[in-house]
Amino acid sequence: MKLNGSEIIAECLIEQKVDTVFGYPGGAVLNIYDALYKYSDKITHILSSHEQGASHAADGYARVTGKCGVVIATSGPGATNLVTGLATAMMDSIPVVAITGNVSNDLLARDSFQEVDICGITMPITKHNFIVKHVRQLAPVIRKAFRIAMSGRKGPVLIDITKDVTSAVYDFEPAIPEAPVMPLESTDEEFKSAAAAIKNSKRPVIYMGGGVVSSDAEKQLLEFAEKIDCPVASSVMGLGGFPASHRLFTGTIGMHGGYETGKAIDNADLIIACGARFSDRVAGDRDKFGKSATIIQLDIDKAEINKNVQIDYALIGDLKDTLRKLTDESEAATHDAWVAQVQEWGKNSEVSQTPDSDSYAHPYHVIETVQKYMSAEDIVVTDVGQHQMWVSQKYKFENPRTWCTSGGLGTMGYGMGAAIGAKIAFPDKKVVLFSGDGSFHMNLNELATVRSYSLPIVIIVMNNTVLGMVRQWQKLFYGSRFSQTDPHRKTDFVKLAEAFGVKGMRIHNDGEAESVIKAAFECGEPVVIDCLINPDENVLPMIPPGKTVDDMITEME
Repeated sequence: MKLNGSEIIAECLIEQKVDTVFGYPGGAVLNIYDALYKYSDKITHILSSHEQGASHAADGYARVTGKCGVVIATSGPGATNLVTGLATAMMDSIPVVAITGNVSNDLLARDSFQEVDICGITMPITKHNFIVKHVRQLAPVIRKAFRIAMSGRKGPVLIDITKDVTSAVYDFEPAIPEAPVMPLESTDEEFKSAAAAIKNSKRPVIYMGGGVVSSDAEKQLLEFAEKIDCPVASSVMGLGGFPASHRLFTGTIGMHGGYETGKAIDNADLIIACGARFSDRVAGDRDKFGKSATIIQLDIDKAEINKNVQIDYALIGDLKDTLRKLTDESEAATHDAWVAQVQEWGKNSEVSQTPDSDSYAHPYHVIETVQKYMSAEDIVVTDVGQHQMWVSQKYKFENPRTWCTSGGLGTMGYGMGAAIGAKIAFPDKKVVLFSGDGSFHMNLNELATVRSYSLPIVIIVMNNTVLGMVRQWQKLFYGSRFSQTDPHRKTDFVKLAEAFGVKGMRIHNDGEAESVIKAAFECGEPVVIDCLINPDENVLPMIPPGKTVDDMITEME
């Protein structure tokens, strides 16, 4: 059938089972938006306040659903405003397809109004990108983009389309989407060798990462861990991939992970990394990380093998498949004494906290109170900073795809867009966003989106009036020289929320937390809670950069 380019885009999105897109219109995508108007019964468009917010919403939508998120932006600044969102998705292996408009072919390379080489700009932060200059290329490129985004190690793909292509008419032939490619590359002998190492181990530890969630491999990981009776430590990205209530779960690993996980890694004779990449926030001193251990790495991306830490066995493939095969090859085992030792390290570790105060709420108390009103299927989103680490330490995640945070890039301003995407994906689930006053100042414009779509998201701003995480580093490593981390802002978050048409509340201390949080969840409206936190509240424990658990800081002098 004869369709114009914009109609072909809509038809291809429908082919890929896309029913929701996020974006912001502009001149170069006017034809696309005209088609979205015609296809509004099949594709819902969510209008953000800024393209970066739309990119984070597509990311959040992808994280909680496992589907590919879609974002649309116009040329020039519209396209460049997607850059941070694409980099965020790339670092955390989140499948997003970004569709940008560009000027017409005859205006390319002439410094035309709102022209930019977005493919050149985004080449390092996408799995692949395309510029479509002829309508005959359009459908094949869109189909290929979705396949690339969802195949292997998932990630963002950008399609830049010149404006004349969006209006040109061409024959469109429907097609069945190709299945993502998920190769299992390791041999039977490699699995047998890894299983033999597991059999010979007395002190094994599983180090799990975001790949468990990305591959929907939580059931396979649980079966494997129980079969070999092995403690499980999670990266921040892996939270939810293993139930926090399970006796084998030790908590988070790394810079702000628990003492028990650091000691377990330090004393393990075998580390089994499942969908994790040994980032600098986990393996601070790479030469000493797991110094006594044989290391098995299960990963979908061969580029991650020996990139950060030298390993002994590599099993390459989709984690669901590699875990299933490794479980079949491995013998059942018990490690009661080792599991008990790891648990004992957890009991004996103490971290100093600021004393109770009538002037501030304690972040742990706020987080625990929020969890009382959430089910295990509800969704928690964070921005980046101290509040993010407090949530990762204290919130008990039982299920995958209930946790949205920017792990690799550490994007302040991520949270509001991601919360919107999560709530659009699952309107019947509760969505809570934990932010800091620093992060919230970066994304508060999306309150307009929250209100426009009447999304009952509960937003908790842990307001310590400073840039808390950076300030904490200044305390520790810069002689308490607080350069530009006390912004002296006077923002009244309650009044700000009300200006956007959103309900505003405030928590002054722990005694007020229960009633305010309860009221926020029960009102059925968007809510911003200004939660006053002590500026000197710290995220502890902390392993300094490049150090080991032996250097862990548990109190601030």
